Amino acid sequence: MHDPSGEPIRKRKRGEGGHGNGNGHHAHEEARLRQLLGALTAAQRGEFEVRLPFTRGSGLMAEIARTFNDVVARNQGLTTEIVRLERVVGREGRMAERATLGEVAGSWKTSIASINALIADLVQPTTEVARVLVAVAEGDLTQKMALEIEGQPVKGEFLRIGTTVNAMVDQLSSFAAEVTRVVKEVGTDGKLGGQAAVPEASGIWRDLTGNVNTLASNLTTQVRNIAEVTTAVARGDLSRKITVDARGEVLELKNTINTMVDQLNSFASEVTRVAREVGTEGKLGGQAEVKGVSGVWKDLTDNVNFMASNLTTQVRGIVKVVTAVANGDLSQKLVVEARGEIAALADTLNSMTKTLGIFAEQVTSVARTVGVEGKLGAQASVPGVAGTWKDLTDNVNLLANNLTSQVRNIAEV
Repeated sequence: MHDPSGEPIRKRKRGEGGHGNGNGHHAHEEARLRQLLGALTAAQRGEFEVRLPFTRGSGLMAEIARTFNDVVARNQGLTTEIVRLERVVGREGRMAERATLGEVAGSWKTSIASINALIADLVQPTTEVARVLVAVAEGDLTQKMALEIEGQPVKGEFLRIGTTVNAMVDQLSSFAAEVTRVVKEVGTDGKLGGQAAVPEASGIWRDLTGNVNTLASNLTTQVRNIAEVTTAVARGDLSRKITVDARGEVLELKNTINTMVDQLNSFASEVTRVAREVGTEGKLGGQAEVKGVSGVWKDLTDNVNFMASNLTTQVRGIVKVVTAVANGDLSQKLVVEARGEIAALADTLNSMTKTLGIFAEQVTSVARTVGVEGKLGAQASVPGVAGTWKDLTDNVNLLANNLTSQVRNIAEV
């Protein structure tokens, strides 16, 4: 057998080592002391589950055993509490948990209080960091970490963490303010050329600031180039094109505007050509050809061609009638679909032809009646005639009347 100290317990022979029962009592006490030594050694190694068994009675050894057991039980309880706190606070994040050993006093109470104070001191910066990070995550950049706890400034790593977190919030706030300003100026107010300035930014913040500025710069360049081209188009200058580098939808917009300029150029060139040929050079029958147009540009092209076609038909009809009149053919009429002044011109031309026909017919009739048939006194009648035609009619009638008077006078003589 061995005692708790690891020493073998040697059986003593009756009567060995002394004085009978006195020697037996001494051996018994020595065995208990060896058990106590073994238990103390185990406790020294941190084995707080060790217990002394001889706790009954009112003797000194029993009292020592009970006291020893209470001490190691308290140590075991403290160890269990520390392990529990490591789990619930350190791993599970239950920051409100604290150590307890029940009703204790002295150094036990001081130890528990110190452990709880340590947890509170460790939790406070963590709670502050969490509070600030939650605010940042929710878009509130006004929150900062408190650098004092209960009136005492934080130190060491806590101060470094607090300063770092507050610097991060300041940079985020500055970054957000600058980005908001640039976005408002460029995107809302239309003030191109704005750039974000975030002093002392580094790492990802400097990259983000640079990206925002690149975005604003590219957008400024692209919009200004588009504005230059569209302004030139509005002023009738179709020689400008968008040349800025672009991708994605901006590239599509660039290509669309450049295509629009090309089509407008082609449309303007064709309309100018047709207008010059028909209106200036007198080459009738010209038609505008604008390839690839659609929508309103196709409608405009068709309308120009329709106008040119109608004008060609009308002018050629007028030329035909006028040529016939010039050739003495008064039977031709201008028959075209026309409205407005062209229709009025057609009516006037047809009325003129009709009047000329009546005039010619009446003059011929008077000339034949007086000059061929010898029937004096004939007069030409051209209803509705005016101006030169009326004067000519009156002159013919005056001639016929004079001739009639003269011939009749001669005949009387």
